[in-house]
Amino acid sequence: MIYKDSLRPIEERVEDLFSRMTIKEKVGQLNQRLFGWNAYVKTEKGIELSDEFIKEVDFGEGMGALYGLFRSDPWSGVTYENGIPLHKNAQVANMVQKYVLENTRLGIPVLLSEECPHGHQALDGTLIPTNIGVGSTWNDELMEEAYSHIAKEIRARGGHLGLISTLDILRDPRWGRSEECFSEDPYLASKMTEAVVRGLQGKLTNGQLDQDRIVAVLKHFCAQGSAEGGLNAAPASIGEREMREVHLPAMKAGVKAGALGCMAAYNEIDGVPCHANGKLLTDILREEMGFEGVVMADGVAIDRLLALTGKFEGAAALAIEAGIDLSLWDTSFTTLERAVEEGKTSEEFLDRAVRRVLDLKFRLGLFEKPYIDEDDHIDAVGSESFEKVNLQIARESAVLLKNDDSILPLDKKLRKVAVIGPNADAIYNQLGDYTAIQPEGKGVTVLEGVKKVVSENTEVLFAKGCGIRDTSKEGFKEAISLAQDAEVAILVLGGSSARNFDLEFDTNGAAIVNGNPTEMDCGEGVDLADLRLGGVQSELVKEIAATGTPIITVLIQGRPHAISDIAGYSDAIVCAWYPGQQGGEAIGEILFGNVSPSGKLPVSIPKSSSQLPVYYNRKEQGRELLYIDTDGAPLFPFGYGLSYAKFEYSDLKLSNDEVSLGELMKGKVIEVSVCIKNVSGTAGAEVVQLYIKDMEASITRRVKELKGFKKVWLEPGEQKTVVLELSEEDLAIWNADMEFCVERGNVKVMVGGSSVDTKEVMLVVN
Repeated sequence: MIYKDSLRPIEERVEDLFSRMTIKEKVGQLNQRLFGWNAYVKTEKGIELSDEFIKEVDFGEGMGALYGLFRSDPWSGVTYENGIPLHKNAQVANMVQKYVLENTRLGIPVLLSEECPHGHQALDGTLIPTNIGVGSTWNDELMEEAYSHIAKEIRARGGHLGLISTLDILRDPRWGRSEECFSEDPYLASKMTEAVVRGLQGKLTNGQLDQDRIVAVLKHFCAQGSAEGGLNAAPASIGEREMREVHLPAMKAGVKAGALGCMAAYNEIDGVPCHANGKLLTDILREEMGFEGVVMADGVAIDRLLALTGKFEGAAALAIEAGIDLSLWDTSFTTLERAVEEGKTSEEFLDRAVRRVLDLKFRLGLFEKPYIDEDDHIDAVGSESFEKVNLQIARESAVLLKNDDSILPLDKKLRKVAVIGPNADAIYNQLGDYTAIQPEGKGVTVLEGVKKVVSENTEVLFAKGCGIRDTSKEGFKEAISLAQDAEVAILVLGGSSARNFDLEFDTNGAAIVNGNPTEMDCGEGVDLADLRLGGVQSELVKEIAATGTPIITVLIQGRPHAISDIAGYSDAIVCAWYPGQQGGEAIGEILFGNVSPSGKLPVSIPKSSSQLPVYYNRKEQGRELLYIDTDGAPLFPFGYGLSYAKFEYSDLKLSNDEVSLGELMKGKVIEVSVCIKNVSGTAGAEVVQLYIKDMEASITRRVKELKGFKKVWLEPGEQKTVVLELSEEDLAIWNADMEFCVERGNVKVMVGGSSVDTKEVMLVVN
């Protein structure tokens, strides 16, 4: 049989296998209905496949994919007691494949899809900082290395698809999934998306992935970060130009990097749900961008189309015709055979999706190597090399927002340090949403990180003080007493996306928080109207400040909280986001000078919720638009971040002051060079940022747009010339006729250390 011949081209193998399939087998390949944690049971004999799994395989004479075989969290209910031990992962993955191969007519392997938004969401998985912290590193090379480690961990267990948020652009920080966004900026998000794809998938060899890589399933497509009111899955009230300028570039970059997977978003755009949007999923994604992979539905999203169709068959028809290939927990796609029989859709759409799913399985080499090595896979999980990378990400993701009188770094020989706050010694609060159950003692909290770095003679005192959302002040007295007796108070505040087992969950696993006993104020389904710190945290800061003890505020958070009410009481502020398992160690190193902070904000931090939107790349109106009760500027702007080193920029120039449209169309690039010097006695890294502003255009342009960046390390007194480039792609706009092209006119080119601190030159396009 041709499809079993590894020497044949993938296209021939797909067609041969496809030609042998019944419609029932085709439908089976498009379904991913079963929760992976329901595919097995623990018995006295060990781990066995469940009757539910066997029934699901029988339904489709095979199985397209199985989601979350290794997932662990309060929603799945999987813990160390009832989950699959690490040393058994490969064995259970092989059990799944063996059953499917030996109990179906054609023996088509099953895809195992796993969540990896900030590391594999599995028992013993390595968890890096969440995406908003990743964006703060401005270091795509470091992140590519990290994602390659994540791929190795997942593939070593037996997984094939990695579901990861890269496409959501953070336009409204009230949204609970802010932590999953790389940035409010499409360019920065695009560069990180490329890093994800390169890291997870590597380079294809003869169209196939290497055996230590997985398919990157990029989500969510598209514009989920522009939901009305910052409410999860709410409509995105944007036009096509906004969609193309802000929300499509990351997916375009992912496709260019070779992404083989994509997940549609829950929201609608201009009245059309993304899962039913053929223009988005077929015309733009495939015909314009050239995407050749599989489009997966988000959890039960196809069933939500019943609001349009009234019946599962109609919902299935809408989705598959729009371009959805693989379902996720839906009933609708199980009715596809009936939908074809009833004439609601054509079998050609079914066939199109099946070919894509089969193609992916061949690209993964599953027909040649369906099983994973059960002997040496454990070494890839939690490797020492990954731990080092993880720590470095945590270091680079922290952003120093304030440092009055250079109070930081602190002296390691201080007599007494008070570490106070709800996030000071709470490891789960450092990890974010989509986090597996953690073993006792794994990870480093901020309290532990401080103790690790200070002198052995320094006394480190701890008091929780208050909760995240809890309004009790019972802990204030102890916290104030410790602060009074200390030389410095480190207040570790912020938010939490930590789920607990008392929560209720929506049908797609999103947390339902209202009325539940939880400190969770961020994460999927946890949206805020007020961005101020929750509970009585602000009051705690004010009462600690009244003691006269200097305050270092460390923010552990998944979104940019509005901290105007506490900023003035803090002598220094470090925004650490959700810094991951090694976050406490990294923060300790930064506070006491072992590491100079180098993070830059990937999102603007507002003064208050009432300012929103406050993203930096707003439209130019030709005049400043002002509120009468406050100004419109953010508290801290996009691209901002302090260092213990000090950098000076000079000699900004272009390789050409003028360039013609013809030259740009032939591939000419404009080199933008700038000299940067470390004028301090401290070594450090600086992110050189390149922005442009189109001064003459047929449509309203933005006040500035990021078009390049480079992170450079400079020793004391060292000077470097940094060269960035502007190409036709960077200078092009979607004009009045919705054509992507460069227009003649002046373009302001800006380079500096943030979006508001730049030097300028003018480029003429003629």
